[in-house]
Amino acid sequence: MVNLTEKPTKISRTAKREDLPTMYELPSEEVGEAGLPDQYHPIQAQLLEETFQPATYPREQIFSAMDLNLYYDVEKTKRYKRPDWFGVVGVSRLYEQRELRKSYVVWQEEVHPFIIVELLSASTQREDLGETTRKEIDEPPTKWEVYEQWLQVPYYIVYDGEQDNFRVFELENNRYQELEINNNQLWLEELGLGLRLWQGRYKGVERLWLRFYDELGNLIPTEAEEAERQQQRAEQQQQRADREQQEKERSQRALQELRDRLIAMGLDPDNLPNNR
Repeated sequence: MVNLTEKPTKISRTAKREDLPTMYELPSEEVGEAGLPDQYHPIQAQLLEETFQPATYPREQIFSAMDLNLYYDVEKTKRYKRPDWFGVVGVSRLYEQRELRKSYVVWQEEVHPFIIVELLSASTQREDLGETTRKEIDEPPTKWEVYEQWLQVPYYIVYDGEQDNFRVFELENNRYQELEINNNQLWLEELGLGLRLWQGRYKGVERLWLRFYDELGNLIPTEAEEAERQQQRAEQQQQRADREQQEKERSQRALQELRDRLIAMGLDPDNLPNNR
């Protein structure tokens, strides 16, 4: 288990924080990189973003993003990686608590991502799995090196949507070690949150998806699912109210029929004789 009180090892730097570029000065778009390879990647990443709701942190201290530049090197500030999805806890949901982020700049935020998910594709699989190396010493570090050594992200997950399985790497002694997971489920005790595969419909597409669940095993609902649940609850409450009203009306009719029969018999319903 990762100790959230221990901060990742700081990368040595010579520049002062106030001299480093800010989120506004760094590009937020991909420069010279290919776009996402298919429709599946952004939809799966959006499902992760919608359902990332750790129980151990207030919502205003939870941030997650899909396909957002993640700047990590204070010496070469233009270097970044762009995870398919990542989650951060203990940081304001909004940049400086006031606006949406254009990118995530580590030296400004001073909180590293807690979990990163990469969705495997043929063009990125070797790099995502740490099977590539730098050819030249001055080349940017690989994705694996950045997540493991620079950012020291506690949990790195790769999901193969074609093979329908995901692999989990946990940071131990500054190196990633693969965890053995059962039934394609991972429980993150530090977050009070789990991650598993789910067969269902999302954005109108039926397939196997990767999404988060709570300590009771219940799926964290998306906004659409929560809205549907609220509507169902409202309909059920209305149905109960309708049944209660119908029962009340039936009782009133039965009482009125009894009064009418008594009157027809020459009796006063409000002043019946005592049979004692």
